[in-house]
Amino acid sequence: MANVVSPITAELLVSGAVGISEVVADGDDVYWAENRPSEAGRAAIVRWRDGDIVEITGPDANVRTRVHEYGGGAWWVSNGVLFYSDDARGGELFMLDTKSGTETQLTSNGYRYADGRPSPDGQWFVCVRERHDGDGPLPVENEIVAISVDGQGTELVLLAGRDFVSSPRFGLAGEIVCVAWENPQMPWDVTELVLIDSSWMDGEPEPSNRVIPGEAESVVLPDWTSDGRLLAVSDRSNWWNLVQVDTVTGAQTPVVQGEFEIATPSWVFGLSRWVETADGVVVVAGTPRGDTIGFPNGYVEDRHTAVNAIRTLADGRVAYVASSYSEESAVWVHDGATATRLSEPRDLGLDESLFPEPELITFDVSTVDTTQPPGTTAHALFYEPALTDGQVVDGPPPLLVLVHGGPTAAARRQLNLTIRYWTSRGVAVADVDYRGSTLYGRLFRDELKGQWGVADVVDCVAAAKHLSEAGRVDPAKLIIEGGSAGGLTVLNAVAHYDVFSGGVSRYGVTELSSLATDTHKFEARYLDGLVGAWPEDEAIYIERSPLTHVDKISVPMLILQGTEDKVVPPSQADAIVAALESKGVPVTYHLFAGEGHGFRKAETVVSVLEAIEAFIFQLES
Repeated sequence: MANVVSPITAELLVSGAVGISEVVADGDDVYWAENRPSEAGRAAIVRWRDGDIVEITGPDANVRTRVHEYGGGAWWVSNGVLFYSDDARGGELFMLDTKSGTETQLTSNGYRYADGRPSPDGQWFVCVRERHDGDGPLPVENEIVAISVDGQGTELVLLAGRDFVSSPRFGLAGEIVCVAWENPQMPWDVTELVLIDSSWMDGEPEPSNRVIPGEAESVVLPDWTSDGRLLAVSDRSNWWNLVQVDTVTGAQTPVVQGEFEIATPSWVFGLSRWVETADGVVVVAGTPRGDTIGFPNGYVEDRHTAVNAIRTLADGRVAYVASSYSEESAVWVHDGATATRLSEPRDLGLDESLFPEPELITFDVSTVDTTQPPGTTAHALFYEPALTDGQVVDGPPPLLVLVHGGPTAAARRQLNLTIRYWTSRGVAVADVDYRGSTLYGRLFRDELKGQWGVADVVDCVAAAKHLSEAGRVDPAKLIIEGGSAGGLTVLNAVAHYDVFSGGVSRYGVTELSSLATDTHKFEARYLDGLVGAWPEDEAIYIERSPLTHVDKISVPMLILQGTEDKVVPPSQADAIVAALESKGVPVTYHLFAGEGHGFRKAETVVSVLEAIEAFIFQLES
């Protein structure tokens, strides 16, 4: 690795980089959010109109919400009016008339807002509100509220008393459907659809609401069609497919069906994976190979591998955010036959030979865990080294095993310059979809129930062994890296298996009982399903915690943490570092000031990558 020269530098990852996360269509205009590492990670809203792209929000605005801590859905546009939560001004909600430039502050109470839509009469903005001033051990209240757009600060509570709510969407008569769920469930476990009566628009307080009957399923992404039908995405069939829901009986009629996932885990608000057009519905279908877009005329767009959001333009086309394994995110429009790109991803100046598509591999995990029946499998995206012309790697390459977070998530099917940073330096990468990952149906997702800290670890070890035994990587040069939930997997893997020569944990979970008692509301009961009930199953929490098994860790470790992390507090990193140091294990610790759960600042991204490179280089020397 030391002799390999790569044109992909740490600075390239952030220099001019723009992450495009959400898109909204308003008439013939297309708006999207740009996340800019070079501007301290702030998010700005830009508009495309007749070929011109301009920034709509001011230079100091940071369009971000902290509802559920992960945010998303911080803005919406309707009839030229932008509603947005500005993290630079305490997360308060603002309304900006893009025609006149007039801005109105809608809230001033320190609450958090997300996932909103204006009412049909234009007098209210209905959204999710999160208050952190309640009673009890988790003093956080999540509600559906209506906020007056006159700037007087009037807020009506439309739905309260549920642990979590999302996706308030207006029907033809002003009724609202939304998603609700209760602890200890997560939105990918069991949710309900709730109907809120429209009487509040006539001045009636506390409108009536009722739950639409359903099963123990994850039903998400609801919305109404132009003729008043309620559609949603349900995993009742094992796959997150699009169905029509009878609002009285809850009966479901398939609309778009198949062995693919239209929804993705609702870690953030603002997700959009299906839309209605005049010709029918357009859906994004996720498979282990990547995303495709299916149109009513039967055309399937497969040039992209990751589609983040999709909306309908007034002329019937759809606008969406998409990327591939060789191109960064851009905004596109599609008419069901032809795709046209609206925004240009930055010119990386790199040869496409550096970006070959990864190989989807499936492997038997019973070779590592003999208690599992033969044929129990997990998956990974395997990236072989891809060097510039004339450079070669002698013998099998080192392997970096990546562990995604969540743990209910999946390896990303898109250009990841961090992965290409390694492959262009002669390092192979396996991005693992362990049991519990999405894209493989609910049954596969549920295989992590009660097994977090065990099944995920086994699967990552099995991926490394599968590739090394096949002669594709060097068994003496195996490194494992993961963030958040993936950090727990990393630490348990090096503690329980003599396979890896080093581990990298980014804001990783190190002590489960602390996470069960010292985390934010959204994940406060997440471990009930992944590990066991707290405190009844305390013994399991102790056994699964890397801190319990520090004496079994002997390989060098790199620990990376942000000081402002509310999801996995710095105390978790401090504890594992102190324990490793007390045992004499080589450990390098970097604590980044001002960073939360996930590193946003350009300088931090560069520092992290350089730290990992130095760590791996040291292991190879």
